[in-house]
Amino acid sequence: MRKLVCVPVLAVLLAGNAAPADLWAGKPHGPVYLVDVAPMDRTVRTRLMPQVETLLEQLLREKRGMRLGGVAVFESGDKFLPGKIAAAMAYRITTLDKNDPRLAQRLEDFADIADLTLGDPNDTWGIYYYISALHDLNERGLLDRAVRPATLARLKQKLDWRHFVRPDLTLINLPNNYYGVAFSVARLRHLIGWEDAVGADQLLARTLDHYRKYSGTYGFADETEGKGRFDRYSVLLIGEIAHRLIETGMTPSAEVKGWLRKSIDLLLPRFNLTGEGFEYGRSIGTYGETAFLEVLTAAALLKVLTPQEERMAYAFSSRISARYMDFWVNPATGSVDMWGQGRRTDDYRGIHRIFGENLSLARQHIYTNAIWNRLGYAGRVPDPGYAKWLETLPRSTLTWFARGEHDRAVVTVRDRGRVIGLPIINGAGGQHMHNPYFPVPFSPGMLSGSADATYSHLIPRITLADGAVLMPLAFFKDVRVTRRGATTQVSWRQDALDLMGENDARPDRRASIETSYTLAAGRITRSDRLRLAPGVRAAKIDLEYASFSTAPSVRGGEVRFATGDVRGFAATGYDGCAAGKPEKPEYRAPTGAFATIVHCTQSAPTARDGVIALTWNLSYN
Repeated sequence: MRKLVCVPVLAVLLAGNAAPADLWAGKPHGPVYLVDVAPMDRTVRTRLMPQVETLLEQLLREKRGMRLGGVAVFESGDKFLPGKIAAAMAYRITTLDKNDPRLAQRLEDFADIADLTLGDPNDTWGIYYYISALHDLNERGLLDRAVRPATLARLKQKLDWRHFVRPDLTLINLPNNYYGVAFSVARLRHLIGWEDAVGADQLLARTLDHYRKYSGTYGFADETEGKGRFDRYSVLLIGEIAHRLIETGMTPSAEVKGWLRKSIDLLLPRFNLTGEGFEYGRSIGTYGETAFLEVLTAAALLKVLTPQEERMAYAFSSRISARYMDFWVNPATGSVDMWGQGRRTDDYRGIHRIFGENLSLARQHIYTNAIWNRLGYAGRVPDPGYAKWLETLPRSTLTWFARGEHDRAVVTVRDRGRVIGLPIINGAGGQHMHNPYFPVPFSPGMLSGSADATYSHLIPRITLADGAVLMPLAFFKDVRVTRRGATTQVSWRQDALDLMGENDARPDRRASIETSYTLAAGRITRSDRLRLAPGVRAAKIDLEYASFSTAPSVRGGEVRFATGDVRGFAATGYDGCAAGKPEKPEYRAPTGAFATIVHCTQSAPTARDGVIALTWNLSYN
């Protein structure tokens, strides 16, 4: 067997703004790597690092006048940028031998750019990136040559965790995962000799205490204080903590390794041939892929993986790095592209951060590749049995995040190589209304939400007679999962629906709902039994389905597609469905634009025996 797409073909397709839909019927958004994917180190050394070097050479030429993707990078408001630049500039130095004739000039370049960016805002993560770069230079005895004395004195003041942590060790308007950032900064300052170890020790204790408190029995970090946001970062955070401990010369405890193993158990069933990562929540796309790199390398280094899992983790990591260069880096611009070619990402990672995103993503590939090299994988061809091993993964897994007043979980189904995730979580403040957090199936290349978008993707939206809008998004109880052969059934109830229009999820008891899913080979069915409280009337119920499939034909409530992964979509309980081309900019997924929008509506719905029954059925290749 061979890889089904070569880089030049993909590059031509991307440069022409064409979605590579014909490369493989099952994956409209990227290449498939069956066997001969390049070793990760080769991809990083020969493709990624030259791409970054080109950008840094542009920075050295143009300095504060640098523009990338139409963005004046030093006028963009990216508050992490100086730290990301320092990290990338440090790699130009630390990858050289001490006798390399280029070393002196690169040290001078670092000093020049440090002076250039000294007055720019540099917050939280930017502080960490910067001091990590200085620590790497200091470990090699090069810090005094890389930063001029007056600049270093000012950096000692600026690169301080106390800028975002109060004296009582509470964070200043930041989510709790920033304790890990603060710990890393404090520990690196200690290792450089800028402070004692007390602050780092206290911040590490805070970090681990928070993890214990809000991960509970199941070991995944709630991004909120108990409201139930379990997304990519809930799985990644323990990997980040482990890496920061390793980076600063500390040994992760058995407790940390145990949490790390839980993340591995969630990630393994998501391995695939395309190098694609997290399918739901915020900041996915290419960051949903590098999350795998960080967790997998921490687990490999700490011997949390079995020998076979380690080989397969390396094989998947190689695919992730190959995909980064084949798909995410646009050859026409030489930059990562999360914003063009029909793609959409969170406002948090808007195009104003284009230069910094290139540098931080490259850093994740570079440092995780270095770990694989340290483990003996430098230049090693990924295991040719990887594709066959994928077939041994369980067809269905249930991962609990929390149980109690409300249940939180994710169900993962593998169907003939396709990965389908069904998250049962609460997006909570700022995210509950965004459809990447909806309790609906997601599958790379087939079923996707749109970052920061609120359209009713695969979820009934109930508009009451008084204009209030309710959706069944946040308050899950009595989650049950059963498996019979290739079929997985999932059910739950919600005694209150989520009132739209609020920043945080707010329970509204004017309606309740019972929901069930059946996930079978090539077919997904959702059934809802909606009940309205006495005296409450609904003005309408509507639902949308955003699809990558094309050429729809509609008959009643059924839509058939001529091309694409999804063959058909049918809804009952609605007056009818219409299908058309998307016209609004929010109808874009992280990997590209949707081709068809299906909209189903029921006006003045009436209950039968107190129940409004709603279903949809989706069939796929």
